Amino acid sequence: MITYEPFWETLKKRNITTYKLIKDFNISRGMLDNLKHNRSITMTTLNELCKMLDCDITDIIKYSKE
Repeated sequence: MITYEPFWETLKKRNITTYKLIKDFNISRGMLDNLKHNRSITMTTLNELCKMLDCDITDIIKYSKE
């Protein structure tokens, strides 16, 4: 299962709110909803998140067998 738990942990560590993501980083509410519910995102979006947050892919996404 793919999960975005590391993304939320990264935001918490950096004191970045969802409001800030929307206002300062121009992340759509729909994208945040997809991340919140572990829905699919594109590799382009994943790349943009890594660039925006200046982090590694493992700070955004995690895979684990169920």
